[in-house]
Amino acid sequence: MSSTSIDDLLSFEEERPRADERDRGGRFGQVLRALAGMAAVVVVLVAGLRAVGLRVSLLILVAGVLALFAVRRIVAALTPPPPLPGAGPRASVGVDDGVWNWGARDALRTAINGWEVPLDWSATRPERFTKVILPRLGELADERLRQRHGVTRESDPARARALLGERLWTFLETPPRRTPSPRDLAVIVAELEKL
Repeated sequence: MSSTSIDDLLSFEEERPRADERDRGGRFGQVLRALAGMAAVVVVLVAGLRAVGLRVSLLILVAGVLALFAVRRIVAALTPPPPLPGAGPRASVGVDDGVWNWGARDALRTAINGWEVPLDWSATRPERFTKVILPRLGELADERLRQRHGVTRESDPARARALLGERLWTFLETPPRRTPSPRDLAVIVAELEKL
């Protein structure tokens, strides 16, 4: 069994330009800022507790502040992504009134949009198709081959080529000069589904 879900395979994150790590201070700078923040909170807590006449072990305060910062970071990492611009409010969980909420975001719509946007952009820029869409199609083919036949294009190229067929193998291994038409992409997807 695989731990990769279909949502993981169909999810899409737009490529964002990465900030130069030297400008941000890199990982060392982030750690240093986090430690400085924790030290400041501990100093304020010690001063506040001493002002009201309480004494608490410094080790306990440091552990508590460290735990709070860790929980804060975990919660920030687990927050859902912000809604897409133009999307309506999320459907509330509760009693179903039987009316379809067309403005609600669901996983299928998000996955479809995750493919629709880059495919639309690649219509005018073939290099975008080669850099964004083609690797995703290759990952889907490898995942399909791995789940159904126990191989990938990298682990057993000869068997993978035979299973994929010459047309699909050539499409995945040699980047096209132009963006394929929707009809060509439909044929490629149909061949992927046959695996």
